[in-house]
Amino acid sequence: MATQIEERPASELDSFRLEVREWLAENCPVELRNRPRGMDTSFWGGRNPVYPSEQHKLWFERMASRAWTVPTWPAEYGGGGLDAAQGRVLKQEMERIGAPDALSSLGIMMLGPALLKFGTEEQKLEHIPLIAQGKIRWAQGYSEPGAGSDLASLTTKGEDKGDHFLVNGQKIWTTYGHKADMIFTLVRTEPDAPKHLGISFLLIDMDQPGVNATPIRMISGNEHFAQTFFDDAVVSKANLVGEQGRGWDVAKYLLTFERSSMGQSLGGGAGSTMAEVAIDRLGREGLAREPGLRREVAETMMETWAMQIAGERMYDAGKAGVLSPFSPNVMKLLGTELAARRTRLAMSLGGFDELAVDGRDTYEWLQAPPNCVAGGSNEVQLNVLSKRALELPEHK
Repeated sequence: MATQIEERPASELDSFRLEVREWLAENCPVELRNRPRGMDTSFWGGRNPVYPSEQHKLWFERMASRAWTVPTWPAEYGGGGLDAAQGRVLKQEMERIGAPDALSSLGIMMLGPALLKFGTEEQKLEHIPLIAQGKIRWAQGYSEPGAGSDLASLTTKGEDKGDHFLVNGQKIWTTYGHKADMIFTLVRTEPDAPKHLGISFLLIDMDQPGVNATPIRMISGNEHFAQTFFDDAVVSKANLVGEQGRGWDVAKYLLTFERSSMGQSLGGGAGSTMAEVAIDRLGREGLAREPGLRREVAETMMETWAMQIAGERMYDAGKAGVLSPFSPNVMKLLGTELAARRTRLAMSLGGFDELAVDGRDTYEWLQAPPNCVAGGSNEVQLNVLSKRALELPEHK
């Protein structure tokens, strides 16, 4: 059945688009447009913010003044209050001029939507405006040394002490945990409950005794991840999101945003098209002599465009409340696999010249395999889709 999504009149959207286009032209620094993007070239906010450049600072302040860091979140919690159609127009106009996100944040990508659905009114008023304003930098405390893709086997404990929990355990692969102010964390509060029950979702301040995060250096030379230790960390019950022992419900909902975000950002591509990369590396005459390579470039570009369209459709379906629960799994799987193929092709186009340790293509090439594991490995996504979406019988 076709999805019906309420739209504003075309004339209103046209007027809004013109307003957005003019505002972006005046306010987005030219130096930031159509630039390579990555974790180290983004502004992440926080109690002690570090801006990649003065232009990033200016861009963030201008976008935050309109609450366009979270344009479609409710205005009563500090969001922009735009509807789905307006949010799509803003996104399209930013992409048209190559404008980057003003604020990169796990609070925006994951925690905020979960709080809007499961949080108390007090939690929404306390945390969501700070996320929108970039005042707090959040980390995600899910994976553990013995609980990665099988996340429900986690063992970090949250002992109930009446008005607070006493947390003990370890998390691993905590994205920028050593730079975060707070962390949303899964802990086991009822050890005798069934595997997917007895887990609670807590918000933990990292600037307190009993919480320590140390960075992990990757093969790419970056330190995007950390291992986080909890040793009798005190967490008020006011920071329990959802019901005690039912944190898995919050966790699953949050993961849909992580996976769909990964799929769209990685699969949709950014910056130069693969054809532009190929022409830059080989020249038009060199590319003309390689029909097989031209076919591979064309296929990659078509798949990228298809992912962009799929991302827009999923956004619309989510706003209309008719999104399939398995769409984020599909997007994460296809997006990360496409990104891996695209980076391999970019590297092969450049040959030995691409193997610079500090080169952008080299970094993305090295980062592509971990992206296929992060957020639930692609093998896990295939299992979820085969068992739950397609209801295929298990192989015996």
